[in-house]
Amino acid sequence: MTTLPKCPTCSSEYTYEDGEMFVCPECAHEWPMAAAEIAEVGSVVRDAFGSMLNDGDSVTVIKDLKIKGSSSVVKVGTKVRNIRIVSGDHDIDCKIDGIGAMQLKSGFVKKA
Repeated sequence: MTTLPKCPTCSSEYTYEDGEMFVCPECAHEWPMAAAEIAEVGSVVRDAFGSMLNDGDSVTVIKDLKIKGSSSVVKVGTKVRNIRIVSGDHDIDCKIDGIGAMQLKSGFVKKA
């Protein structure tokens, strides 16, 4: 038995399928099944300027970032290649040349 998503408008559990759409009988909201699949995969991660980030993108750091527990700093303009999107507060997993593997917040990078 598959579980149907809750209504994004009123959070009703009583949604049903109608062709290629989901329908909420309580508030009459309709939304496409494809939108529900995207929502299940995860939220969209955007950089500091609103551009959508995907796995494998390259980004540039827009602010000096101190590395906790170290005297090293990631300088403004540092280019990071081949990022991975992860869930959590620090939503970018990457490897920076000369520093190593680390996680970054998407608010401190811009898409290159």
